[in-house]
Amino acid sequence: MKKKKIKILIVDDHPMIVEAYKAILASSELEELYQFTIDTANNCDSAIHSIDTASAHKAYEVLFFDVQLPPSADGKIISGQGLASYAKKKLPKAKIIILTSFNENDRIRNILTTVNPDGLLIKNDVTPKEFIIAFNAVINNPPYYSTTVANYFRKKVTDIDNSLLDDINRKIIYHLSKGVKTKNLVNYVNLSLSAINKRKNHIRELFDLDNANDEQLVKEAKKRGFI
Repeated sequence: MKKKKIKILIVDDHPMIVEAYKAILASSELEELYQFTIDTANNCDSAIHSIDTASAHKAYEVLFFDVQLPPSADGKIISGQGLASYAKKKLPKAKIIILTSFNENDRIRNILTTVNPDGLLIKNDVTPKEFIIAFNAVINNPPYYSTTVANYFRKKVTDIDNSLLDDINRKIIYHLSKGVKTKNLVNYVNLSLSAINKRKNHIRELFDLDNANDEQLVKEAKKRGFI
C-alpha cells in the first residue's frame, strides 16, 4: 500500500514532549500508513516563520500546538492558541491539533470558540495509543476530542436539557416546527405572548443563536434531537 505523505509542524517548548510526539509518529501503527516530514518550533516567532515559509512553498498538512508558549517578539501572538488561529488563516487546508495541560471548562470553551481545532487533546488524557487514534481520526474524520473535552460537551448538553427542555419549551418548539406563528402560540401554550417571547429568547441564548428566526431555531432544535 502506498503511504500518504504528510508534512507536520510540532510547536512545543518542552524538548522531551516534542521527542515523545515524534516517537509516537514513528511507531509501526502509523509508519505503515504515512510518510512523515516533521519540523519543530519552540516559540511563537519560530513557529510563525515556519508557517509563513511553508505557506509559500510546501504547506503543512498537520500542525500540533501547545497552548503555553513564549510569545512573539512583537507581542501580537502570545500563545499557541493565537498561533493556531494564525495558522488557520495562512494554511486553511491544514489540520490543527491543540494539546494542552489546561483542562478548565472556560479554557476548553474558549479554544473551541476561537480556534475550532480539528483535534483538542488534554495532555493528561492522552496515552500513546490514544495519540495514534486521535491522529488517524483527525486525518480521516475530524474532529477528535480527548476524554476531558468530550465530558465538557456532555455536561453542556445536560445543562441545556435541564434548563431548557421543560414541557412548555418543548411545546413552543414543536408548534413552531408545525408552522405556527409566534403571535398565535398563545392558542397552544398557556402563556402570555410576552412570556412566550422571553422563553424563545432564552432558547436562542442556550443554542448560541442570538438573532435566529423561527426557522433557524427549529432547525437547530432538530439538529440537537430536541424535536
